[in-house]
Amino acid sequence: MNVTEETRNVQKFEEFFAENYKAELNKLAEVFPEKRSIQVDYALLEKYDAELADELITNPYEVIQSAEQAVKNMQLVTSKGEPIAPHVRFYNTPTEQQVLVRDLNSEYLGKFINIEGVVTKITEVKPKIKTAVFQCNYCGAIYKIPQDDFSGALKEPGVCRCERKSYSLLAEQSEMIDYQRMEIQEPLEKVRGAEQTRKAVVLLEDDLTNFILPGDKVQVFGVYRLVPPKHKKSIYDALIDTNNVIKLEREFEELELTEEDLKQIQELAKDEKLYDKIVASIAPSIYGHKEIKEAIALQLLGGTPGKVKPDGMRIRPDMHLLLIGDPGTGKSQLLQYVSLLAPKGIYVSGKSSSAAGLTASAERDELSEGGWTLKAGALVLAAGGMAMIDEFDKMDDQDRASMHDAMESQEIHVAKAGIVATFKANASILAAANPKFGRFDPHELPANQFNIPPTLLSRFDLIFPMMDEINEKRDAELAEHILTSHFVSGLRTGTSIYDDETIKKAEEKVSPVISPELLRKYIAYARKNYKPVLSQEAMDKIKNFYLELRKIGEQEGSIPITARYLEGIVRLAEASAKGRLSNVVEEQDAERAIRLLKTSLKSIGVDPETGRLDIDIIATGTSKSRIDRVKTVYRIIKRLSAEYGEATHEAIVEEAKNQGVKEEDIESILSQLKRNGDVYSPKYGVYKPTEER
Repeated sequence: MNVTEETRNVQKFEEFFAENYKAELNKLAEVFPEKRSIQVDYALLEKYDAELADELITNPYEVIQSAEQAVKNMQLVTSKGEPIAPHVRFYNTPTEQQVLVRDLNSEYLGKFINIEGVVTKITEVKPKIKTAVFQCNYCGAIYKIPQDDFSGALKEPGVCRCERKSYSLLAEQSEMIDYQRMEIQEPLEKVRGAEQTRKAVVLLEDDLTNFILPGDKVQVFGVYRLVPPKHKKSIYDALIDTNNVIKLEREFEELELTEEDLKQIQELAKDEKLYDKIVASIAPSIYGHKEIKEAIALQLLGGTPGKVKPDGMRIRPDMHLLLIGDPGTGKSQLLQYVSLLAPKGIYVSGKSSSAAGLTASAERDELSEGGWTLKAGALVLAAGGMAMIDEFDKMDDQDRASMHDAMESQEIHVAKAGIVATFKANASILAAANPKFGRFDPHELPANQFNIPPTLLSRFDLIFPMMDEINEKRDAELAEHILTSHFVSGLRTGTSIYDDETIKKAEEKVSPVISPELLRKYIAYARKNYKPVLSQEAMDKIKNFYLELRKIGEQEGSIPITARYLEGIVRLAEASAKGRLSNVVEEQDAERAIRLLKTSLKSIGVDPETGRLDIDIIATGTSKSRIDRVKTVYRIIKRLSAEYGEATHEAIVEEAKNQGVKEEDIESILSQLKRNGDVYSPKYGVYKPTEER
């Protein structure tokens, strides 16, 4: 751009600002330098002067410089009478200028682009020299050299007027600005199948620094440019020199919907067998498990977001599901299918994931030139969608401990390397676990079979066992289903000897009723556009169910349900209404939620000794009947010790048996009491309460 063009552009911007942004600039002058930028709508500029707007895309640096010079020429001053020199930051560029991270290439070098992504890493804020002040070591001459080299190399003056070249940098007199780099990756909903997510480095300066966190979804407007290499080579790195960055809501991404898509979605919502069709379309190659698939469908839809209690507490809209059971029942396949079906989903294995990999971490990285960077984990990146965690029981204790806050408050707190930060992790979790000893035993308490602490088990809204039981009819149906799947797969890869009718019937048995593409769009549309509220009928239904169970528990001496599960029922009922594309939770939605919770509780929350529903099995890892027996034995030890000075093994066994405790349980209870530190053995075969020690 020559001097004449630059002058003309400055004049154009002066007129543009005077006509469209005079009030905003006057307000900016009042708060400068606390606020140092003016936001300019590209669409407004294009309407005012299309040629100037086009030039911003092709010659961004020159046009931005002209815009900032135009603001200076307006001679606005602060309340203290000091002139202002704000940044001019553009937004709302045309859709054709929006580039996917994976599409960034040399074609866009030097162009003003718009890119969306999720922040995965961000460095500490550091000072960077914008204009370096040098002093000649011989004659003392002062030189001011602008610095714009992203390689970090310092540009020095040439030969001094004294015909020598030896300078000292006057750092304190140099102009400094804040500097930060971040790494963004393409949103998970844009990635399909086994594709690897692509990443890009983004440079932030001045007032753009220090307000973005890993896991934030951002829209970046800037210039895609090369980074000069430190050593001579033909391959260059590139980054986005940011002009503007806008933090976006990280909720569920709405997919691109055509008129035909909307028509199909509305027709599907009117279908009386809607949920049957949705269930039949979730992992159709996996036989059975209707209730589990129905629960997953509701999990994909989610509860009503944005609800806040009168006291300011946020209500979690996302629900968590746990599948526990025998190997070979299709848990991993189910998780992988859902990760592909969810409009925004991520699949990880607990065995190969650390706490930092799931939540967040601070680490040294070349991105920050040896400094510390914050790095977002899978749950942060999946915010607004779903995280599938396989081998949940194989995680280390430290890794599982980091899941508690992420599942309940949906926040992740990091305090590492001197960095303290809080990330949002509003993702639904679908997890799968295997029994410790190979197979699931319905006659043993879940806490004794799975390497998952009860405190974490209680965070799940629904827990379903997937057992491999011998049943002749079911085994025959399962075998036929698997063989049909292989039959259809074989037909698609080789030459068929069967007629079209036979092939069609076989495909209908194992193909999804609703195509994955349409189901994904249906879920995204429902989540985006519907926020159901409870009807009085639905509230009465849920309340009566809760009170009836509590009354039964009072009569039987157990706790069949707690208040925590009430919120779980509400989430499920809201999701059910959302699936019908309704903004009202009706009685049928409450009934569906209650039925699924009953199925889950009967499968995993029944005391195998008494046959009663007992939520303590999940909440504490021990049934109430077991707790009562432990208390009985402990009271016997206390009484015998108070009367005779000690409690012998023979006396404990005799009295415990008289009080209805089975002999085979007494030994394990004594071991438990010693392990917990409630009693001790001063000598073999003798027990005393620890409090008397």
